[in-house]
Amino acid sequence: MATLNDAKYSAFRSAVLYCIPCFATQIRIPVSHWTRLNLAVAITGALLLISNLASAQEKFVSIVEPEARSQMWINPGFASYHFDQNKNLNNGNWGVGAEYRFNTVASATIGRFYNSNREYSNFAGMYYQPIAIGPIKLGAVLGGFNGYPQTNNGGWFAAVLPALTWEGDRVGANVFLIPTMGDRVNGAISVQLKLKVFDGQ
Repeated sequence: MATLNDAKYSAFRSAVLYCIPCFATQIRIPVSHWTRLNLAVAITGALLLISNLASAQEKFVSIVEPEARSQMWINPGFASYHFDQNKNLNNGNWGVGAEYRFNTVASATIGRFYNSNREYSNFAGMYYQPIAIGPIKLGAVLGGFNGYPQTNNGGWFAAVLPALTWEGDRVGANVFLIPTMGDRVNGAISVQLKLKVFDGQ
């Protein structure tokens, strides 16, 4: 991994500390505005702690060095927490999926799951995660999804989601942040556990 220089780190820190609290105050949790404000403050405090640790330990925040890999992971779908708990959405988005890591910063994924609207969805996409905070990679997944009745009448549509990834020797996890988009997309935080079944380095 190549360490971020001071200018890049400062820009990254400023962008994260500005954007995340703004999002936190907009998520549709059915609680008071004070709770939303407290959530924003808590997230900001956590990010400040992370950024201060990064300042103290220069290699804590780094750019991931691209290197070839050949790893296959499988997963059982997702577990989700939806921001709007009044809609009786499905939080158990179980299914089957696979992820092929061909580079330290990129992987391809495909699968099928039972979505928030209790319909079956298919997906295919690509992860790109060039930044690391300790053992956690940060980036996004760009993919295509279908099966959501209120989005393109259940047909395919494209989406870009912020994604965090941790990978151990045999097990790993992906975390996704899904923003609320009117009546078309129900915001949520989704966690996907995965198991490595092949590693050809």
